[in-house]
Amino acid sequence: MYLFYHVFGEETLMADKILIVDDDPAICKLLEKVMHSNELETTTVNCGMDALSILKNHTFDLILMDIMLGDMEGFEVIKRLRNQGISTPVMIVSGRNEDYDSLYGLSLGADDYITKPFRPLVLGAKVKALIRRNKNLVLDNSDTLECGPFSYDTTTMRFYKNDEELILSSKESALLLLFMKHPQQVFTKDMIYEHVWGNTVAVDDNAIMVYINRLRGKIEDDRQNPAHILTIRGLGYRFVP
Repeated sequence: MYLFYHVFGEETLMADKILIVDDDPAICKLLEKVMHSNELETTTVNCGMDALSILKNHTFDLILMDIMLGDMEGFEVIKRLRNQGISTPVMIVSGRNEDYDSLYGLSLGADDYITKPFRPLVLGAKVKALIRRNKNLVLDNSDTLECGPFSYDTTTMRFYKNDEELILSSKESALLLLFMKHPQQVFTKDMIYEHVWGNTVAVDDNAIMVYINRLRGKIEDDRQNPAHILTIRGLGYRFVP
């Protein structure tokens, strides 16, 4: 069972999303409290298989991973995620403080390792710093996100295709930015709904299709034969730069 918590700041509709993977209810509650105090949205699962399952259909900005889970070690979860090409930052939060564990976790693809008991203020700062650092990886020195013929100026918040500006609505902009940050990834309608609308309003499938078609009309050479926003039957959409 997936537990969803949504926390939004006064000036933004979308908080960064954290997946907590831990089989200790007390630790889960503490981690949730720390994340919420930092205006981060959390989803909590208590076993490795649930983590792997939810990550097939949902994206997160960071994963907090315990090592000792009921069904498999957190190390195995990390290994499978990286083998599947999922590059979401992972911070291991574990009671095991041997150098071997931290080195092994980092070698598998974890991005940081913090031991229990942890200091809440330090954990919160580390999480936000890791999210910020990961997001900055996609930006060059001119603060421009490049993705094939598309570019996004983070200073002016304007989109371009082949250096020609695209005039987009706020929702179309949110859609294209999501796609540009995750090229080649399949997004289900539920994932698009969460990222673009932030679960703040009820949106049906038809509304999402309307916005997809509108965006296609502005970025595709031929809306009827799209080359960039592809429909993956039975799954959702994939963005091809």
